[in-house]
Amino acid sequence: MIRLSQAVRPRRGRLLALGLLIALAATLPAAGAPKERTVVTGQKLGHLSQVMTTRYWAANPDQAPPGIAERLEGAAAAAAPRRGRGAKSAGDVFNADDTGLPQNEESVAVCDTNNDIVLSGTNDYRGLLDPQGNFTGWHLSLDGGRSLANEGLLPAVPLLSNPGVEIPSGGDPVKASGEGCNLFAASLAYDPFDPFGNPNGVAVYRSDANTLNSCPGGADPSCWPVRRLVAEGTFPHFLDKEWFDVGASGDAGEVVWVAYSDFLTTGPGELDFTASIKAVRCDADLVVCTDPIDISTIDPDVQFSDVTIGQDGRTYITWARIDGELEETAQTFTIKVRIAEPGSTVFGPEKTVYVEDLAIPFGGVLHANDFRIATYPKNEVVMIDDTPRIFVVWDACTERPLDTICVEPLIKLSYSDDDGDTWTGPLTVSQRGDNYFPTIASNQDPRRPKLLLAWFSNANDRIFHNQQDVQFLSLNAQNPRVGRPDTLTRPSNETEADPLLGGFFIGDYIEVAAVGRRAYVAFNANYRQVPFLGEGTPLPQQDNYLVRTNLGD
Repeated sequence: MIRLSQAVRPRRGRLLALGLLIALAATLPAAGAPKERTVVTGQKLGHLSQVMTTRYWAANPDQAPPGIAERLEGAAAAAAPRRGRGAKSAGDVFNADDTGLPQNEESVAVCDTNNDIVLSGTNDYRGLLDPQGNFTGWHLSLDGGRSLANEGLLPAVPLLSNPGVEIPSGGDPVKASGEGCNLFAASLAYDPFDPFGNPNGVAVYRSDANTLNSCPGGADPSCWPVRRLVAEGTFPHFLDKEWFDVGASGDAGEVVWVAYSDFLTTGPGELDFTASIKAVRCDADLVVCTDPIDISTIDPDVQFSDVTIGQDGRTYITWARIDGELEETAQTFTIKVRIAEPGSTVFGPEKTVYVEDLAIPFGGVLHANDFRIATYPKNEVVMIDDTPRIFVVWDACTERPLDTICVEPLIKLSYSDDDGDTWTGPLTVSQRGDNYFPTIASNQDPRRPKLLLAWFSNANDRIFHNQQDVQFLSLNAQNPRVGRPDTLTRPSNETEADPLLGGFFIGDYIEVAAVGRRAYVAFNANYRQVPFLGEGTPLPQQDNYLVRTNLGD
């Protein structure tokens, strides 16, 4: 059992193994797959969501490291008997996995009128055992996150262009709660064998706590009776890294805003691509959606959009422009924002939040860890005396040897009270060591507005800067003064311990949510020991966890 702090109580060889198991996806039915797949390699893949890259790479063994193809048969035989729902969760882990397969890239949402209802999402590698290849996990609690009520995988969704064909959910989970505690989820959707040659898209789902609690779980479509693609791409387009929010927006009422990256392959070379940020607005019933709206207007290389519907009804979208990646020079991330008025789908001008010369670059690494990482800005909006204050948080290096090695990254926070014209800071909110994967939320309390931040930190591993903890910081949103963050985990996590993923991938983000005086942090760690695929010695595995902490005064 993981011991929580007082505040929380309540290389390559492994890549081969990963490829072997994920290659099961190649046996799944493709959505209208052509006879020859469309091949995308190199830095193009490195720019996209790692979960999609990993599935594609291993589902096509000729594109993967040597040795995978020869072991496909053995991996399939070992994994096939493990199909099933699994046992009930125990302790602080927030899944019912008895296979030893990983979960990562956590999101979390809490109903603001009934905080017993908590919904979390993951990249769930039990999707490798799903006949359709669905890969985005959902995990429901009905007692405020203390235990798991039910879980499953987001089911496949029909194409917009051909409703008779469905494509499976493919990771990048996002969760949200709407009016009346309706629950929403978003995910990438694509054919894992040929994600580029076959249609792909961004899927959004709607359900409620009673439906999710009583449904069979797994990838049963009855768990998510309302589901659709809100945007669809075909080669040379691939839609990636979606984020969304649900909220009231002026005369439009309750709406769903989804932002994502449109990745465009422009040629055969590894750097022959561009990207743009787009957004779609749907009604809360997911019946009527706009056409994709251009958000980044002139940026040739972008990623990591985030969208917030503020209490003022306006829509705020941030993203990062990347300079240097396509030019193969030192990378600079310029964080930008655009705002739409309440009820409107027209966005104002682009405004610069910050030019980060020491961003964690695409293709870069932390100095003591091997997992995929890049600077990923996130935003939140808090009403201060009837004025919207826009907060943006991101991670950046203190030094960057060879322009690729990130030394002791910091968590930075900046805010604007004039719609992004000017910005305070950035403030450094982390202390010592390596800090990364920041996430931000607020309790939206007009009397005592709190800003909540969480991130991964290696600060407690003072010698090697390798082992990882979750740190949490609550700030007065009216007068942000940096204090000492709390460590939410004990002992520190060893990120390389998972037998399948090793130190290759831990997701691209974690998430914090808040209701009233309580915060909820969803993250992954390798504390629990389970026999891998039911065989042999119990080994630490990568699981999703959910911890709760009070905000205090």
